[in-house]
Amino acid sequence: MSEYKLPFLRDDLLKLEAYNPTPLPANPKDLVRLDANESPYDLPKELKEKLAACYEDYIETNRYPDGSHLTLKKLLAEYVNEGAKKTGLFKSDNISVGNGSDELIRSVLIATCLNNRGAILVANPTFSMYAILAKSLGINVVSVGRNEGDFSIDLDEANKAISGDNYPAIKVVFVVHPNSPTGNCLTEEEINWLRGLPEDILVVIDEAYYEFSGQTLVSQLPYHPNWLILRTFSKAFRLASHRVGYAIGHPLVITALEKIRLPYNLPAFSQLAAQVVMENRHLLLPSVREIIGERERVYQSLTSLKEYQQFKVWPSCANFLYLRWRGENNPEKHQLVMERLKRDKIHIRHTGGGLRVSIGTREENEALLKALAGVQL
Repeated sequence: MSEYKLPFLRDDLLKLEAYNPTPLPANPKDLVRLDANESPYDLPKELKEKLAACYEDYIETNRYPDGSHLTLKKLLAEYVNEGAKKTGLFKSDNISVGNGSDELIRSVLIATCLNNRGAILVANPTFSMYAILAKSLGINVVSVGRNEGDFSIDLDEANKAISGDNYPAIKVVFVVHPNSPTGNCLTEEEINWLRGLPEDILVVIDEAYYEFSGQTLVSQLPYHPNWLILRTFSKAFRLASHRVGYAIGHPLVITALEKIRLPYNLPAFSQLAAQVVMENRHLLLPSVREIIGERERVYQSLTSLKEYQQFKVWPSCANFLYLRWRGENNPEKHQLVMERLKRDKIHIRHTGGGLRVSIGTREENEALLKALAGVQL
């Protein structure tokens, strides 16, 4: 077949690199999957049975799902208020639910920057989907660096970018708290910097790993109507396969996101699963402490034992660790490490100039440590 140039596609889209998840074999249960920051634990059998019963009793497959998400929003508002330690502070109109946080990020970009109305600011390394989604919509991405010691944002560089003569001007700043892939929470200096940003800039604070860090800025939202917090069910709540995320913000910002999202964007079974885990979170959240304990155990091993001295490892507030070969951004070495681990059916992720290793079960973490100890390049 002769080469076809696809003249109807945008030129910039042809050059865009998509997000590439790790391909899975026919039987992924044979793998040690430490590449996607998922929970290593499936839902408990009792919750799966409850979910199956609810599916049979409440879901009519010939009907569209609840497009209002009202039941789930009420449960989420209750949960958010618990974290804010203020009853009734947030209500359903402060919440928007998306098909994963990715849909919410895309809605934010459409609401703020589309049609050459604005650019976004990110500090690399960080979650790659901000830039990927922006570029897919033809939106400019302004990138600044991070300080190598603790991966805090280079605020001088960020201030220059915001006050500079960029066209279009920056309309959205994306930060992650704690950051992926480096695991560091926002510092007080960074938080104060966010507080001082102009009100014509939307500040998106991604708290995907909130349950692991225990740190949230949600109580600050009433004082900053230009702030929006994103969270997910894919990590601590073990629902990565259901693709549920949510945003918390000022009702006017939430209304804008609700206008943009697709109708019936969240399948009925995903809504039901999110409702069940919200109602039974007391059964799920104790595993967060186990994962944090394993994170610290793995971190201590990697930083104190001589068989891992070829790696530099950074402390983390999330459910993963970030490491580099001899502390350097060395793509060739990192790719070789990944290939070496794949021989033992262990998958990790090469991103942000280093290696991001999700925390698994104790057995999975032991397999990882054994494999890393055997890496000789």
